[in-house]
Amino acid sequence: MANIVTTFRNMFRIEELRQRIVFTLVALLAVRLGSLIAIPGIDTAELQRQIEAGASGDGGIFQIYNLFVGGAFENAAIFALGIMPYISASIILQIAGVVLPQLQKLQREGEDGRRKINQFTRQLTIPIAALQAWGVTTKIGYDFPGVIVDPGMFWTISSVILLTAGTMGLMWIGEQITEHGLGNGISLIIFIGIISRLPVGLYQQFATTSQDSTFGQQLVIGAIFLTLLLGIISVVILITQGARRIPVQYAKRVVGRKVYGGSTQYIPLRVNTAGVMPIIFAQSILFIPGTIAGFFPDVVFFRTIEMALRPDAVLYSVLYGLMIVFFTYFYTAIAFNPKEVADNMKKNGGFIPGVRPGSPTSDYIENILTRITLPGSIFLAIIAILPTFAMSVLTVQSQLASFFGGTSLLIVVGVALDTLQQIESYLLMRHYDGFMKTGKIRGRAGVAS
Repeated sequence: MANIVTTFRNMFRIEELRQRIVFTLVALLAVRLGSLIAIPGIDTAELQRQIEAGASGDGGIFQIYNLFVGGAFENAAIFALGIMPYISASIILQIAGVVLPQLQKLQREGEDGRRKINQFTRQLTIPIAALQAWGVTTKIGYDFPGVIVDPGMFWTISSVILLTAGTMGLMWIGEQITEHGLGNGISLIIFIGIISRLPVGLYQQFATTSQDSTFGQQLVIGAIFLTLLLGIISVVILITQGARRIPVQYAKRVVGRKVYGGSTQYIPLRVNTAGVMPIIFAQSILFIPGTIAGFFPDVVFFRTIEMALRPDAVLYSVLYGLMIVFFTYFYTAIAFNPKEVADNMKKNGGFIPGVRPGSPTSDYIENILTRITLPGSIFLAIIAILPTFAMSVLTVQSQLASFFGGTSLLIVVGVALDTLQQIESYLLMRHYDGFMKTGKIRGRAGVAS
């Protein structure tokens, strides 16, 4: 404990690190304030009254989306869309890069290519945000009657423009955090939105259990919940950090008077190479019926499908798990190319002991990657379904159940590891101790060899 306190004290002794921490905190405070400012023309008191009375906004796509934007959705705030349209645009371009040669060429051009792709992502974010904003205004008008003070075309258009501008503003804040603050700004915006719902979830759970149990029973239940939560977080960290290291031997080369190579390095094949992306892909597809139903609120067919694919439905859990396993293999194939790795090794004089260079090396890496991806995909499917299990079996409130698994827990753990790793790098660079006495914190981006 003393080592942790000393480490946090050292963080503020480094001027650059202190400035970055303060900038990040101020930027995230601005994000939270934006999630509390409602769209003009909304009766916020009536909106909150209907939500507390159990309006149809409770559950389903509303609840999941509201979690990622830190309650801005239920507040009808200017940041109600959050950063999700930007994430959707990034995913679309990433998948398009597999089939479009022009994007593939840009991805190989280094920093200039990434800059152009980022510009394309910003441009694609605008129509996606506008489309989602239209769906939000339609949903507010249908699910919460009487909330809109003066409904009409003018209010709809102005709200769509304001919500789209809110998303673009969040995107700009995220880029500023990445450049002048700590960690990845886009990830931190999602992170702070998820974490902000934790106190609400704890309060709801405490209020529910206090009605049906004594103080002693509440302590026991609280201890059980805390133990389960810490155990799940530990397993998530273990799988997130887990990797199979393949040794690569480099032959010695003499260039001029210098000798290069002759060392052994490792290729880290992660158990969860795809990260949180398979869950996001699966959720995005399962969100489609709810989105369509929001555009056509009076069509019974769409509303029936939306109800059948609610997160608490059995059909949703089965489809969710199967799609996560599929997308884990799909995204791993996109993110990691064994043939490209084998070709680069061959060009640099590297080889895996006991395996011939070229095609045999590519097949060897692909076989290992296929085997270790299976437990990783099953793990993701289990983690994704855990919140539903916690709500139905353990009677955990919905706000708190999201922290027992799913996308929210994976994002929180991953972003926390990445940010702590960056802070530790600053400390070690200034000859201070890190957060741990032995070893270093490893983020999602790399594995120490």
